[in-house]
Amino acid sequence: MHQFLQKYLGFNPENTTIRTEIIAGLSTFLTMAYILAVNPAILSVTGMDKGALFTTTALTSAIATLIMAFYAKMPFGLAPGMGMNAFFAYTVCISMGHTWQFALTAILIEGIIFILLTVTNVREKIVHSIPTSLQTAIGVGIGLFIAFIGLQNAGISVKNDATLVSLGNIFDPSVMLVIIGLIVTAVLLVKKVTGALLIGIAVTTLCGLPFGITHFNGFFSLPPSIGPIFMQFEWHNLFTVDMVMVVLSFLFMDLFDTLGTLVSLMIKAGFVKNGNLPRLKESFFADAVGTTVGACLGTSAISTYVESAAGVSAGGKSGLTALVIAVFFLLSLLFSAVFLAIPTQATAPVLILVGFFMISCIKEIDLSDFAEAIPAFICIITIPLTYSIANGIVFGLLSYVLINLFSGKAQRIKPEMYMLAVFFIIMLMLH
Repeated sequence: MHQFLQKYLGFNPENTTIRTEIIAGLSTFLTMAYILAVNPAILSVTGMDKGALFTTTALTSAIATLIMAFYAKMPFGLAPGMGMNAFFAYTVCISMGHTWQFALTAILIEGIIFILLTVTNVREKIVHSIPTSLQTAIGVGIGLFIAFIGLQNAGISVKNDATLVSLGNIFDPSVMLVIIGLIVTAVLLVKKVTGALLIGIAVTTLCGLPFGITHFNGFFSLPPSIGPIFMQFEWHNLFTVDMVMVVLSFLFMDLFDTLGTLVSLMIKAGFVKNGNLPRLKESFFADAVGTTVGACLGTSAISTYVESAAGVSAGGKSGLTALVIAVFFLLSLLFSAVFLAIPTQATAPVLILVGFFMISCIKEIDLSDFAEAIPAFICIITIPLTYSIANGIVFGLLSYVLINLFSGKAQRIKPEMYMLAVFFIIMLMLH
């Protein structure tokens, strides 16, 4: 048994045990299983079938995590990325007015490009050309954007013609349910309870029963068909300016999100020696292939989940941890009725708190260095206030180049940044 695990999953009996790896895998699954409810809730606003989205979310997460287990041999879980799904639904489809088929086509192209960039080792070079302050700012901005979406779904933030947004009716039963869920989940996080987000969703869902907000239709059930969203692409817009912009936006978001997550997880797991990141290319390959497969099955881009830190903290060291995560994603397919009964009011608190997790890295930006901090700030506020992650990336990068160029700090700007700036300006002129 140990020989098989060592050969195919990188299991080393000298620094871990099978029991430890199983517990680590379960810990990670519990902390990221909320995506089974949240991803369908977000993407279904585009008109996609919610039941099909649940099945696709579970399947894609399992497939990508299996690649991480057997090819990268790392103890990390993957699933449709928070931020990417919000950009897919609220920017590409709702704000820009494109169909979800258009967005899936962009995801497919991004995934194929990612595979090519990973195989040719270009992926790391692209990421390293973007200053760390901007990489961090993109994550912070996405965090605020996701939290804003959560507040809207909760009914806490509502439309106002005079001020754009204002406070909703907090005494409405559905809003009160969200507030209860937010407090319960926050307390669980403070108490460091494993699976706090998932437990918070469960408690809020149950609290919705007496209000008539939650409706259960069974416990065990066969997974819904993915037929309505399987291989649904829109080829006639393939060579449009919008497609190029959307693909590039997905590309940048996925690049920064995955690299930042992998680096932090590898450091936490003790894999990094003398600055070397082991099996980085193989780990990148897992989310690149996962994203491509996910587009075919009908979901947004796949990313390595920072929640994998729960498994790493529990002692996960090898691909066996990832294998356990994948098995639980597959088992969840038998409980589709439970996950699909979860109302929006139960997922809204998770969106708000995931936003909190994502903005925590703002402390890594040197706010005393205005040449770094001001472009980062522009990127951060542009994302939620223009309701577009792509806009934040574009204006953050352009402001970085222009501010540093005209303030005598041109040495900070790498040649690739100039090329991207020119490209973005052309795209803005054509848009």
